[in-house]
Amino acid sequence: MEEDYIKLIFGLKLKQIRTEKNLSLFGLSKLSGLSKSYLNEIENGKKYPKPDKIALLSDKLEVPYDQMVSLKLDKNLAPIGELLQSKILKEIPLDLFGIKESNLIDIVSNAPAKVNAFISTIIEIAKHYNFSRESFFLASVRSFQEANNNYFDDLEQQVLKFAKAYQVDLTKSPTSKELEEILIEEYGYKINENELAKYEDLESLRSVFIPKTNTLLLADGIDEAQRTFIYAKEIAYNFLEISDRLHSFPWIKFERFDQVLNNFYASYFAGALVIPKEELTLKLEELFEKETFDAELFTKMLNGFNASPETFYQRLTNILPKAFNIKNLFFLRITHRANSGKYYLNKELHLTHHHSPRANETNEHYCRRWMSLKVLEDISKSGNSHEFGVQISNYPSHENQYLIFSSATQDPFRENQYRSISIGLLLNKQLERKVKFLEDENIIRKDVGVTCERCAIQNCEVRQAPAIVLKKRERNRKIESIVDELTEKFQV
Repeated sequence: MEEDYIKLIFGLKLKQIRTEKNLSLFGLSKLSGLSKSYLNEIENGKKYPKPDKIALLSDKLEVPYDQMVSLKLDKNLAPIGELLQSKILKEIPLDLFGIKESNLIDIVSNAPAKVNAFISTIIEIAKHYNFSRESFFLASVRSFQEANNNYFDDLEQQVLKFAKAYQVDLTKSPTSKELEEILIEEYGYKINENELAKYEDLESLRSVFIPKTNTLLLADGIDEAQRTFIYAKEIAYNFLEISDRLHSFPWIKFERFDQVLNNFYASYFAGALVIPKEELTLKLEELFEKETFDAELFTKMLNGFNASPETFYQRLTNILPKAFNIKNLFFLRITHRANSGKYYLNKELHLTHHHSPRANETNEHYCRRWMSLKVLEDISKSGNSHEFGVQISNYPSHENQYLIFSSATQDPFRENQYRSISIGLLLNKQLERKVKFLEDENIIRKDVGVTCERCAIQNCEVRQAPAIVLKKRERNRKIESIVDELTEKFQV
């Protein structure tokens, strides 16, 4: 274990033993002959006493020496010990959020019982929602994105620097052939397109990188956009000099948080390379200047870049906050198997924290009025390669409205499997200033909920389950109201 954590655990144990014996720091100082300031530093994890001092404290507190130096904490402090021994605080770059590890240690040492209760609560919530280490790290990356409005100028500048160095024309999307040439000539890559196809269990993987031989294994059947994005990510790892990285796409395991964070950096770089900022900004300005929504222009813009719909929508979450000051937005990816009746929200980003929906009601039915779900239903029936829809969604329960753009595509590697990508922009004064077609009567307007179980919309023709959560809340409000009336009636 880290030396600092050993100090902290000893300090926690000493403080617990002292308080159980109803001793103040002053009292322990008088009892042991050690100074109050020295004991305070021990309890706060700043110092670890020498063996003779531990023996002295063991004798005066009547606690066995072995128990004093053991790293095992009793059940009341065990969650804190588990947290410290897991080294998770070391894995997460707290400096990204402006937090010093020493500050957290001070909080833990100064109020161990309260912090322990908090940690225990978080652990219970995590268990209830099957919240894994992977989920925690991904949530940390999302929080980092949200804290920066998902725009990272240093990465944007690195893309410009790369384009200049390798004479890549950023007035258009680069092709996979251009990027492949750079990987081979500049970074010594070997491209293998046959090996992955030999393994049926690897059908979900698009690529695997073998660092020892600089070999990139590509899945059979990936399209031009996927190939270009994979090449762009590999270039990012090399150009940004990132060695602590993930080696498969999509990734299947990680060892450290830095690998997850670096994967995000490489993906951001790749998105910025295949969808150049200036070109996308100009096209969005043209779209937003129109008095009516031009669906053909939107799909032309989407198809005009050598990128998948998911990469395009992700790129919108970078550019809209920076170039148009549209920061109140969310991004969703939902997957669906035809005729299954089930929809899975498996990727999301919320640049302001009050947005719905969120992928936490795992056992509830997402609202079938969402455009995200409608385009999935449409594509599963039509057999088209792409379905697009736009809608103004009104959430009566939140008093918010969103302009929603959604695209659905078929998963080329899974039969009857589809995904929709959506971006929702909060209707407010800023959006009204930037987007002129908001009053277009041809845009569908619908009241929507989050899940059927929480929705108050009456006589909904697509409701999948009764509003049991809402009814329970209403029943509790009635009970509370009656109790208040009784209290007022009989307190006279």
